[in-house]
Amino acid sequence: MNSIHYNKAIELLQKASSAEGFLASAQNISNYKRVWARDGVICGLAALASGDDDLIETFRKTLETLAQNQHHCGTIPSNVMTSENGVEVSYGGLAGRVDAVTWFVIGVCQYAFYKKDNAFIQKYNSNIQKCLQLLDAWEFNNKHLLYVPLSGNWADEYITDGYVLYDQLLRVWALKSYNHFVKNDLLQLKIEQITEQIEINFTTRTVGEKYHERAYHEADINLYMPCSFSPAGYKSQFDAFANSLALYLNIGSEEFQNKILEYAIALKKERPLKLLPAFWPPIYDTDLDWHLLKNNCKYEFRNYPNEFHNGGSWSMVNGFFGLALISKTKELEAKEVLEAIDKVNAVEDFSFYENFNSETKLPNGVPFCAWSAAATIMLHQALFKNFKYLV
Repeated sequence: MNSIHYNKAIELLQKASSAEGFLASAQNISNYKRVWARDGVICGLAALASGDDDLIETFRKTLETLAQNQHHCGTIPSNVMTSENGVEVSYGGLAGRVDAVTWFVIGVCQYAFYKKDNAFIQKYNSNIQKCLQLLDAWEFNNKHLLYVPLSGNWADEYITDGYVLYDQLLRVWALKSYNHFVKNDLLQLKIEQITEQIEINFTTRTVGEKYHERAYHEADINLYMPCSFSPAGYKSQFDAFANSLALYLNIGSEEFQNKILEYAIALKKERPLKLLPAFWPPIYDTDLDWHLLKNNCKYEFRNYPNEFHNGGSWSMVNGFFGLALISKTKELEAKEVLEAIDKVNAVEDFSFYENFNSETKLPNGVPFCAWSAAATIMLHQALFKNFKYLV
């Protein structure tokens, strides 16, 4: 049975649908009135879960728009805006967006899996091959982990850079999704090599040579996978999106995954919104990383403590946390997450805000944010319709 929250989420995705694909927001805000790679694919995943033919067709258009505007070197657009003046393509602002590439591959494969349409993979195979070659190049040292610039993914005003956990995990999901169709031994080996490096460098695994032995031991990894590391050392914040993906993809020992679950569930319960903050703990003006954080914004500073990426709570991120909980047979906790998501999405007569202050519970960012609605749809259908993605 669909709730009013679910129905309102479907309505918002319908309003955010355009001839070119899903827009980031149904609100008439120029930077959000575009087809974004990551937002569009996440909305597309929700469309598949919904079973709504019109929304699924909008997902197909999203993927087509991204593929048509792929750069000749393989980069997938961060976003595409179509207007009476023509097509405006962005591959990133202050830095390129690595996750646009992986989300695109995931999107094509999830669509084909849902439709049982191998021809869809063949249609975009050359696009996918360019993506995979580019990801290989972005390792730089050919040691299986991507090197990501500051501002290089969805947390585009945060402090993560270098070997960013989230991007490694998205790459694994993308490669696994693609290999479901092509069944290539070399691709399977690559998946295993990347997974091994994630476990060696982001978990308590003792076997294997660390990228940065001294920094690894200084990081004191214990309760969860840290958000990133670079030649300058580890950044140790808890990344809710990345750790949710690690659980969902079943990466790390069972013992370490249970530690992540325990930490995340406890953190969720202690916060006023009963949601996981995007990154935790927040960075304050007395912290060393504050200088890096405060300067990483192109227009206005938004990462005040407990807001946006700096400890803010996002429905979208918690949607993936809910999927991770279900994958670990924690349906009761997943239902609690869905209830908390639905509660914040309903604020101000279902305004579906982008994120919330994790302390004051006040909304931040853009209203009618499409991927906030996607979180409700994905988690609702996983819980009550047993909908599953290709993992």
